[in-house]
Amino acid sequence: MVHVEPAHLVELALRNTPPTDDDAEALRHVERCDRCRDELRMMTRVVTAARGAELVDLPAAPPERVWQRITQGLSRESASPRPPPSPLGRSAKRKLLVALALAVVAGAVVAGGIARHMLKRNV
Repeated sequence: MVHVEPAHLVELALRNTPPTDDDAEALRHVERCDRCRDELRMMTRVVTAARGAELVDLPAAPPERVWQRITQGLSRESASPRPPPSPLGRSAKRKLLVALALAVVAGAVVAGGIARHMLKRNV
């Protein structure tokens, strides 16, 4: 059985373009294949979570005293610690979160490709 390519599953999960005949064929396969259906479901959950993320979902910056202790620990000679990095703006945080989510999806695609390759080698 030929499975849907992981990159195509990512495109289906993102739904950024109008569906094509290839998409319809892939979705027919997904309906019959547990493995591809699970992969598409996982990728769709990651995309949905990334798109629905709010500012409160992001981790808070540590207090200034934490940066001071880190700086003091890294350079014992320096008397004055460096100022903490400036906090990211809302749009920058959202872009970072989307980039991280896409990195997770890309990792899943690579892992799926490696697993598929290993399965083919063992068959």
